Amino acid sequence: MSLFIFDLAAMSAYVHSRIANGIGFLTLDRPKALNSLSLDMVRALTETLLRWKDDAAVQAVVLGSTSEKALCAGGDIRFFHDVGRATPMGDSALLEDFFTEEYALNHMIHHYPKPYVALMDGVVMGGGMGIAQAGPQARLRVVTERSKIAMPEVNIGLFPDVGGSHFLSRAPGALGQYLGLTGLTVGAADAIYLDLADLFVPAERMAGLPAMLEQAGTAGLRALIESMAADPGPAPLAAARATVDRHFAAGSVPAIMASLAQDDAPFAQKALDAMRQRSPLMMCVTHELLRRGAGLDVAGCLRLERNLVRRNFEHGEVLEGVRALVIDKDNQPKWNPPSLDAVTPAMVARFFEPCWPEWAHPLRQL
Repeated sequence: MSLFIFDLAAMSAYVHSRIANGIGFLTLDRPKALNSLSLDMVRALTETLLRWKDDAAVQAVVLGSTSEKALCAGGDIRFFHDVGRATPMGDSALLEDFFTEEYALNHMIHHYPKPYVALMDGVVMGGGMGIAQAGPQARLRVVTERSKIAMPEVNIGLFPDVGGSHFLSRAPGALGQYLGLTGLTVGAADAIYLDLADLFVPAERMAGLPAMLEQAGTAGLRALIESMAADPGPAPLAAARATVDRHFAAGSVPAIMASLAQDDAPFAQKALDAMRQRSPLMMCVTHELLRRGAGLDVAGCLRLERNLVRRNFEHGEVLEGVRALVIDKDNQPKWNPPSLDAVTPAMVARFFEPCWPEWAHPLRQL
């Protein structure tokens, strides 16, 4: 019989934790919101993972969901809108706490000292990617045919955060720029090709995987998952790699869109159509962010992103994006500025101006 312990101290309404046979199971349970992260959820995850780091009863961590529809769809963007609208320039202690604590959680997960398995079934986007992308020394990221992977922040007037400037900027060729600027979704094979996932396990096998892991314990954890893995098939982005590199290696967002406009192929036109709907300003900020992120470590990327998110709420672009997509659902955001040709270098540079002196940065301890 395996050891089974409920970790009552860290349980919350939407995050359940338990220890069984040497494995700490973290299960997200907010299915109606596709497990979108609230501040309480971030704190529950942080508290539990911090405790388990030094707990000899926990030799590995498995992150999963009660729903096959999503591991985590991202941060709670309705919360961002409601709190941001209620305070001048988005100046809210709750917003500040959310992003500071979420990014600190992402950093801890990346450097977690024990094996960290993320069951990336269903939707895994934005903040969901942040809690799934542990560092290479510990991670095992499992996807299924239901997996929908994306960093879609430019669609709501934000930018790829939660460490996205680190893992997107390290994707093959110009694929990170492609994902960050279009916000388009990829499946299992592409996620593995992009080094955003490690193994493909068919969904019919995934359902019983947590129970099987509990029985196997930590000694057989990786071998068990590998034994259930299958070939996800060819990665569409591998076939499109030359096209992506040709267009998205251009030196600016206007140059990328101009290049795509000269290509009648469906792949290029789909990317162009997506970019025409995104925030012009935040595409330009994202382009510069990924360029800088390529030369930074995880901590540096998260500190840079923390600065940018503060500037974004000062500007208000994300509030308008969430309004159009989630609140009013008119899908007609009034971006500021409204067109790409109105975005100036000074507007982009403003996002990278430090909000705090270095000694006062919210993530200075990373």
